[in-house]
Amino acid sequence: MLKKNKSKDNQGNGYNTLASHSLNSLVKGTTLVGDITSQSDIRIDGKITGNLNCSAKLIIGPTGEVEGTVDCKSAVVEGTFDGVLHVNELLSIAETARVTGEIRYNKLVVQPGAVLIGDVRLVNENSEKPAPSVSGSSDGKGSREENK
Repeated sequence: MLKKNKSKDNQGNGYNTLASHSLNSLVKGTTLVGDITSQSDIRIDGKITGNLNCSAKLIIGPTGEVEGTVDCKSAVVEGTFDGVLHVNELLSIAETARVTGEIRYNKLVVQPGAVLIGDVRLVNENSEKPAPSVSGSSDGKGSREENK
């Protein structure tokens, strides 16, 4: 039988925060202008204008808006992004998302209905130049341009 760890933490609230996964959250109705650096996952349901450097996963919720430059390990976009987005591993774009700007990724999942507009390129450590760029929506009507 599995046993829950109920040791008291520093605040005495009955949860071991050292053993749990950390998640930063910016809730709906909150606006932040500036730069953020995070070692843990971060979820945005409010609005950020600025630079975000995240060593873990970025989640832009359905009500979330991010405008600026983002560098992260992985990302799930359900809301709106406009700017420069560099994702070192998996970028997942949901059907409710609108993503515009310069997008760089290692792996990409785009659900039907998502809007993806801009300079979108596969970048991985095995290639010196980015793969062909793609723009358009996920309804199959986007265009593909070869790099020269």
